Amino acid sequence: MKARAQESGQATVEAAFLIPVLLVALLLLMQPGILLYDRLVMNAAASEACRLLATKTDAAGDMAESCEAFVRRRLGAVPPVSCFHVHEGGCSWEVRLEGDEGSDEVRVSIVNEARPLPLIGAGGALLGILNERGNFRIEVEARQRTQPEWIDSSSAGGDPSGWVGAWME
Repeated sequence: MKARAQESGQATVEAAFLIPVLLVALLLLMQPGILLYDRLVMNAAASEACRLLATKTDAAGDMAESCEAFVRRRLGAVPPVSCFHVHEGGCSWEVRLEGDEGSDEVRVSIVNEARPLPLIGAGGALLGILNERGNFRIEVEARQRTQPEWIDSSSAGGDPSGWVGAWME
């Protein structure tokens, strides 16, 4: 009976060592998940903005303002929490739009900053992967041709009426 009483506290001691290790592992996995989520939302918003810029019409008016508003509305899916998106002292979203339907290519780039979680911040500072403000910098760029390659390679060129004529022949 005495040996059994000595073994009964073993699980408590093992748990006392294991629980902090599990919490640190969870914390280390959370930061990459947050940054991946940010990157996915930013990439989707940039890709959709490229499609909007490539299909702009004169009837739409000033497309740059409405396209940037569209991108910022899509970026609203990222919570305004500093580990997702630094929002103190002004919004950290930088949206750059280049090109329109008359260009060969349109490009949208989005830049964001996210504050690292406490344990990650110390390691990131030692590794030098944080910017001068102590934040992660996340940058996404999307490019898209305004016309598909088959249009440029066709004998009719960019004239839609010539496509029908070339196809009928």
